[in-house]
Amino acid sequence: MRISLNTKLLLLLVPVFLFSCASKKDIVYMQDIEKAKSYDSSLTFEPVLQPDDLLSIIVSTESEEIAAPFNLPDIQSNDSDYRGLKTYLIDNAGYIDFPIIGKIKLGGLTRTEANNKLVAAISEYVKKPIVNLRIVNFKVSVLGEVNTPGSYNIVGERITLLEALSQARDLTIYGQRKNILVIREKDGKKTYNRVDITTPDFLNSPFYYLSQNDVVYVEPNKTKTNSSVIGPDVYVLFSSLSLLITIIVVLAR
Repeated sequence: MRISLNTKLLLLLVPVFLFSCASKKDIVYMQDIEKAKSYDSSLTFEPVLQPDDLLSIIVSTESEEIAAPFNLPDIQSNDSDYRGLKTYLIDNAGYIDFPIIGKIKLGGLTRTEANNKLVAAISEYVKKPIVNLRIVNFKVSVLGEVNTPGSYNIVGERITLLEALSQARDLTIYGQRKNILVIREKDGKKTYNRVDITTPDFLNSPFYYLSQNDVVYVEPNKTKTNSSVIGPDVYVLFSSLSLLITIIVVLAR
């Protein structure tokens, strides 16, 4: 059976179309977001303080002299990130050792709850204290099939999963978009959670915002796993040739 030139061209184009159609659903983020349920913009996120968090706490009152006993003295640090900051490390039990007050448990509280607890405790000694509390070592780690894996320090106190992936310069073409692992520690226990960023539903999930010290792992897809033995280019070539041969055999019958 002779195959015409047009048929040959068609056979060459079919694998391209098949591969492109098959891969789109696995690669595109937040597919059909226009048809999805509305994102609940009223949802708010606030980090929960946990052991090993480094806190900057500054107390102010109407008089600097009155506030002074509640503030640590200025310490010269070799670490440029924390130079000039008055910092407190939350211990494994969730406590910090605060001037005048002594041991006070902040672990397990949100930043606002911890701030209010300090204000209440300091108010027993001075009137109308103002407490400025923030986490200064907020970081997340992104590993696996991303272009720049690593740990990233976050300037603010919240970051979305998409922003973290952007920090790592996005997923590679071989990263699984439907099965991203987020490892999170909560109440002293590690939790393991899967996120599908090809669907817009994850915008309302508890893992849209990352917590401090979260670890994001992007698994390799089947193409990368299979190609690890013979090389990605050879694997794709074999797959294309196999599909092409199958189509030729079917048409030649």
